[in-house]
Amino acid sequence: MAKINTLFIPLVVILSILNLILPIPAFLLDLLLAFNIVLAAVIMLNTIYLKTALDLSIFPTLLVITTIYRLSLNVTATKLILAEGHAGDVIRGFGYMVGRNNLVVGFVVYIIIMLVNFLVITKGSERVAEVAARFTLDAMPGKQMAIDADLNTGLISEAEAKERRKKVQREADFYGSMDGASKFVKNDAIAGIIITIINIAGGLIIGVVMRGEPIGEALSNYTILTIGDGLVSQIPALMLSVATSFIVTRAGADSELSTDFVKQLFYNPKVLYIAAVISLAMAPFFTPIPFIILSIALFFIATKQKQLQKEAVIEEEVQIQESEVDEIRKPENVVSLLQVDPIELEFGYGIIPLADANQGGDLLDRVVLIRRQLALELGMLVPVIRLRDNIQIGPNEYIIKIKGTEVASGELLFDYFMAMNSSGAEEELEGIKTTEPAFGLPAIWIQESQRDKAEMLGYTVVDPPSIIATHLTEVIKKYSHELLGRQEVQTLVDNLKQSYPAIVDELVPKLMSIGEIQKVLANLLKEGVSIRDMVTIMETLADYSPMTHDVDMLTEYVRQALGRSISQKFFNEDSNVITIDPKVEQMILDSIQKTEFGSYLALDPAVSNTIINNLSKNVQKLLKLGSQPIVLASPIVRLYVKKLTENVIPGLVVLSYNEIDSSVEIKSVGTVSV
Repeated sequence: MAKINTLFIPLVVILSILNLILPIPAFLLDLLLAFNIVLAAVIMLNTIYLKTALDLSIFPTLLVITTIYRLSLNVTATKLILAEGHAGDVIRGFGYMVGRNNLVVGFVVYIIIMLVNFLVITKGSERVAEVAARFTLDAMPGKQMAIDADLNTGLISEAEAKERRKKVQREADFYGSMDGASKFVKNDAIAGIIITIINIAGGLIIGVVMRGEPIGEALSNYTILTIGDGLVSQIPALMLSVATSFIVTRAGADSELSTDFVKQLFYNPKVLYIAAVISLAMAPFFTPIPFIILSIALFFIATKQKQLQKEAVIEEEVQIQESEVDEIRKPENVVSLLQVDPIELEFGYGIIPLADANQGGDLLDRVVLIRRQLALELGMLVPVIRLRDNIQIGPNEYIIKIKGTEVASGELLFDYFMAMNSSGAEEELEGIKTTEPAFGLPAIWIQESQRDKAEMLGYTVVDPPSIIATHLTEVIKKYSHELLGRQEVQTLVDNLKQSYPAIVDELVPKLMSIGEIQKVLANLLKEGVSIRDMVTIMETLADYSPMTHDVDMLTEYVRQALGRSISQKFFNEDSNVITIDPKVEQMILDSIQKTEFGSYLALDPAVSNTIINNLSKNVQKLLKLGSQPIVLASPIVRLYVKKLTENVIPGLVVLSYNEIDSSVEIKSVGTVSV
C-alpha cells in the first residue's frame, strides 16, 4: 500500500502527459472523464469542511496536477471528436442533456458557464490569492517578533516557539504558492475557450469538406460534441475554481464553513424576525405562497434560535457553577486561601462612593499617591494596597490590616468634614465631637456650609478621603519595618546594582546576606529613618561588616553615616532635647549582657522604673514647650535606651551624639538621672 501511495502521483502526471500524444479509446476516456468530475467534487467538498487553510496544504500542488490532467483529457477528446466524430458517451450525454437537442440552448448555457467561471470565480479567486499572499508575507516579521517576545517572557516553551515559527513559515509558503497556482486556473479557463472554438471550426471543416456531410448535420454533430467536451472540462474547472475561492477566503476561521455559516448568519433572532416580516410584507405584491412559506420558515428558525440561546445561557451558568464547585473541591486550591495581602483597606458600604471613580471618588488615586509619597520619604517599595468592601462592619467604618491582622480602624461621617483646632483658635465650632484617627487629636465633624468659617478661624479642615489617606499613610510608616521583606530588599539591591555594581558585588553575598541587610533596613525604618540613600547604607555596611555581624551594631554605624538626613528630619530651629546623666549611661552599660545570639539589657526593675519615670516627666516638659520629644545619648547606649523606652513611650525619638550634624544647635531642657 505504501508503494502505491508513493507511485500514484508520478503515474498520474506521466500518464496525463502521455495522453497528449497516445490514442485513448472512447470507453477509457469516459472512465477518465468521470474520475475527473468526481475528483474535482472531492477537492471542493474538502475545502468546505476545512477549519484552516493549512489543513489542505497540498492544494496548490493539487491545482497544478488536476489542471494538467484535465488539459490532457481535453486534448484527447478533441482528437476523437475531429478524427472519429465520436468521443464517448459521457461527452455526448453532457451535450444532449444541457442542450436538450437544441444547439442554441446548449451553446448559450455553455457560454454562460464558461463566462461565469472565467470572469467571476477565477478572476476573483486570483485577486484574493494575490492579496492574501502579499499581506501574509508583510505580516511575517511581526508574527516572528511576537513569538520571540512570548518566548522571552516565558509564556511559551522553546518547542512551542519552534512549532509556531514553523506554522508561520508554512502559512507564508502556502499563500505564496496559492498566488502562483491561481494563475493555472485562470489560464486553464482561457485554454477551454480556445479549444472550444478550434473544435467547432475544425469539426465543420472535417465534416463538410473531408467527409462530405451536409453543413447542418456536421454543425449539429460537432457542436453537440464540442459543447459536451467543453462542459465535461468546465464543470470540474468550475468546482476547482470554487474550491480555490473557498480556501483563500477562509481567513480568521477556526471551524468548518457550514458551522460558521449557520452560527454567524442565523445567530441573531431579531434579524430573522425582521426578515420574516419583510418577506410577509412582500407577499401581497408578488406570488404570495413562496414569500409566506419563507416568512413562516424564518419565524420558526428565529423562535428556535431564541430558545436555544436561552438554554445555552442556562447551561453556561450551570457549567460555571459546577466548575466553581470543582475548583473549590480541588485540594490544590486551598493554597490560594493561604495568600495574605501585606496591606488591606476594608470599608463599609457607605464609604464605597469614595472609592468608586464613577461616583466621583478619588480614593484609588490617593492610594497611588501614598505609595509614591512613601517611596520618596522612606525609600521603600510599599506593597500593593488592597481595597475591598466589607458588609460585616458598619457602613461608615473602615479597617486597616497589615498582613491580615487589623491594626487600625476609623469611622467617617459621609458628607461631613473634620475640623481640627491646630492653631489654638479661641472660638469653638458647632458640630459632632470626635477624635482624629491618625494622630488621636480632638476634632469636630462639621457640615460643608461651615467649612469656610472654620478655615477663617484657623481650623484645619479635611474631607473624608483625606482622613483615610492620612491614617493609612501613618499606619504604613508605623509598620514599614514589617512590610519590608527579603524580596523587597532584593529588588532594592538589584536596582542599586544597575548604577553602583561595585558596591553590591563587594557586599552581597561575600560579606552579608540579603536577610542581614533586610534586618538592618528594618531597624532603620522602625525608628523612622529613611532608607532612600541606599548607596551610603551599603557602603557603610561594606566598611563595618568585616568587623562585626551584629545587626544592631551595624544599624548604629549606618545611623551615624546618615546623620545629616536624621538631623534634618528631627531637628528644627527650636532643637530642645533631653540628655541622660553619665551615671545612668554607665549603669545601662554595666547591665548589658552579651550572648552569641546578640545582646540584651538586664537592668534592675526598680532602676528601670526610676529612669522611665524621670524620663516621662522630662518628656511632658518638652510637650508643654511644643517640641518633639527627643532624647540624646552616647552612641554605645542609644540602642539600649531605645529598647528600654519603646514599649512605654512609643513616640519617643532616641538619637546619639554622633547622629547630630555639626550645623545643628541643640538645647537641653532636662536630664534623666537616678
